[in-house]
Amino acid sequence: MKGSFKNYSININNPKWNNAISRISPLISRDSDIRTDFDRDYTRIIHSNAYRRLKHKTQVFFSPGNDHICTRIEHVTHVESISYTIASFLGLNTELTKAIAVAHDLGHSPFGHNGERILSYISKKDLGCSFWHEKNGLRFVDSIELLEDHNGYKQNLNLTYAIRDGIISHCGEINENALKPRDEFIDLNLYEYPNQYAPYTWEACVVKIADKISYIGRDIEDAITLGILDNHLQELYDLLNYNSDDKTLNNSSIINYLVTDLCQNSSPEKGLCFSKEAFNLMNKIKEFNYKNIYFSDRIQHSMRFFDIVINEIYNTLKSCFDKENTLNNIKNLKKFYPKLSNEFYHFLENYCDFGNREKFKNSLVFDIQTQEDYYHSILTYISGMTDNFAIEIYNEIIGF
Repeated sequence: MKGSFKNYSININNPKWNNAISRISPLISRDSDIRTDFDRDYTRIIHSNAYRRLKHKTQVFFSPGNDHICTRIEHVTHVESISYTIASFLGLNTELTKAIAVAHDLGHSPFGHNGERILSYISKKDLGCSFWHEKNGLRFVDSIELLEDHNGYKQNLNLTYAIRDGIISHCGEINENALKPRDEFIDLNLYEYPNQYAPYTWEACVVKIADKISYIGRDIEDAITLGILDNHLQELYDLLNYNSDDKTLNNSSIINYLVTDLCQNSSPEKGLCFSKEAFNLMNKIKEFNYKNIYFSDRIQHSMRFFDIVINEIYNTLKSCFDKENTLNNIKNLKKFYPKLSNEFYHFLENYCDFGNREKFKNSLVFDIQTQEDYYHSILTYISGMTDNFAIEIYNEIIGF
């Protein structure tokens, strides 16, 4: 029902308000500022370099030459649009959903989920812990991404708790047909695995569901465009009870059905939920996508390439570790790999205790004389790369 969640919206009258707008440290304020806390965060996110790089990161299909195949930045824009529609109808805070939506994938690696799996394998092998993009996203907005303040000092993004929570809590599939927020105001660094906790706000729950709605339809549309589903279209038509003579099958029709159904069937008492028919259909579409898209032979070719690219970059930088000699070893890479040497060195300057830190007011992150920290720095650096940049660095490594 329209407006049925209005009393649960994150606003000044909500008991969660003070926790939701809290920050790790106070953010500079101006008497003339007309923006809300969540508006300010939205602006900080879209001006960050991590957000800008999303336009050159794979969503599902590695297709840098095709302007009409969805990239990661288009995906977060879709999620922003879908979550806005749902939140607006239900009476929730659309400023909060917008900010969570544009930030939710800032921790994604190059080459989509395949790149994430490769980095996780490396992380488990060398550090004993998995890499997952939701946790990495929280790390990026808390410690990695920097913005210049009005005095020219580089500082951390320092986002509100509600948005930080939305980033790390968007993980996991919707396996039960109801989603409600948790009550506990927890330390978000306590997350040990994806989907461990429910989101803190109804708005973050909306983004979590909007993320799923966004990708299942668009992945089908892109797969049809690329010809991957040529031999599976009848199976898809039967699944969707679709008659090709009387209507068009596209991303819009799938999204409209799921969004409308969710809005009509959700309530604060039941939670955010679909009808049984829509929920079952969404699960069937996901099953179809995994079988015929995500695990298709065409995808496997690129996966093997991504594995080589990421591992070559990682191992090249890993070989530089030698405690107090590590920094010199990175500099010495310049003879053969000047771009990799310079870019990684400048990356570390932002987060380590060396060089000129006169204009930095961010927290130190890495001690590169410590093996564990140094390996973490490499994984963080690679995770921030675009597809194109990772391939450029790989080509530098193998070239003469």
